[in-house]
Order: sequence, then structure tokens, then C-alpha cells
Amino acid sequence: MTRIWVYLSATPLLWLAATLLAYQAGSWVFRRGGGRPLLHPVPIAVALLIAVLSMTHTAYETYFDGAQFVHFLLGPATVALAVPLYENRAEVRRALVPMLLALLAGSTTAIVSAVTIARLFGASDETLRSMAPKSATTPIAMGISEQIGGLPSLTAALVIATGIAGAVVATPLLNLLRIRDFRGRGFSAGLAAHGLGTARAFQVNELAGTFAGIALGLNGIATALLTPALVRLLK
Repeated sequence: MTRIWVYLSATPLLWLAATLLAYQAGSWVFRRGGGRPLLHPVPIAVALLIAVLSMTHTAYETYFDGAQFVHFLLGPATVALAVPLYENRAEVRRALVPMLLALLAGSTTAIVSAVTIARLFGASDETLRSMAPKSATTPIAMGISEQIGGLPSLTAALVIATGIAGAVVATPLLNLLRIRDFRGRGFSAGLAAHGLGTARAFQVNELAGTFAGIALGLNGIATALLTPALVRLLK
């Protein structure tokens, strides 16, 4: 068995297959659980992969060498968001002003709340700077973090945690608040929880997913513009 494992662990396709199987397992649990947000397939898949990597003493770099094809597909998947955007362009035009106001309010709240709460718990200045861009998508958030003196690696972990939490909490929270407009539901999910929030919005409704995709892109720009100024002001 040891020889078999040594052979398999050296094969990049092993970790690609493990990633796909972990997500399929998470999807199975999600469906069997009646589609409950708390059983979202992404955190389940992440937990399974962490367990496997830990038990096999596999370095993350080794895992990523095999799973990077999934990472590559994030690019085409993001570009593909233009299709539902084009199909729902009339709805987007009608909601342009409310979207811009929601973007300003949401981006500001995401940055200020993260920094303020972390400061109340006694976080270091470097940690505060790393937390500020957590609601932007990972590449943008890491770039912002590096520019303002944060730790990009810590920011990446916080971005992923934010996305998972948002994907799990968004639907029950919006239901509790009795927000029925799919434009608002989607935009808030995409703004607060970037890619994972957008994916969750598409699971619920295509119009919600369209507005989540818009929020994903706009919040990246808004966070890049607002974070340096807000961090200086809060400091």
C-alpha cells in the first residue's frame, strides 16, 4: 500500500480527482439535506480535503500542482458571467442607481466593520490591514492587502472564510429580513461574499446570480479605491 500511495501521490491528477470527488460528496450531502444553506457543498469539500491532506501529510503546494486546473477554470467561469448579464441587461439598467448606492454602502460597511471588530478584539495593525479587503475576490484582495501593508496569505484565508460564511448565511438571513427582490438578494450576496456568494445566488435564481456577478466585479473596484483611505481614517 505504501508503494501504491507513493506512486499515486506523485501523479498530479490524483489531487484534481480528489477535489472533484470532495465537491461531489459535498453536493450529495447538500441534496440529501434538502438544499439547506448550512450544508453548502463548498465548506464540506474544503473540510474533506483538509482532512485528506492532513492524514497523508501532503503539502499544500503538492496538492495545488494537481488541482490548479480547477483554479485555471475560474477565469473562464468569471468571463461567462457576461452571458446572464447581457440577457438581463434591461433589469440592470433599471436598477443602476440603486446598485451604485448599495455598492458604496456595502463596500464601506464591509471594510469598516471588519477593521473595527478586529480592533475591538485587540488585533495587530498588520492583521487589521489584512482583514480590510476580505469581501473582495481573492486576487484583488491580496493585491490590496500587499499595497496597504497587510499579509496577502492571511487575506486569502479571510477571503475564503468570508465567502463560505456568506454562501451559508445569505439565504436564511435574507429570508429572515423578508427581502424578496432577487436583484437585491443577489447583489448583496455577491458584494459580501464574492465568488461563493455569486455561485450560491445562481443556485437560487438566475436574476439573483446576474446581480451577484455585477456586485462581485464592482466591489473589487470599490474595495481597491476605498480601502487605503478608510484604513488611514480608522487608524
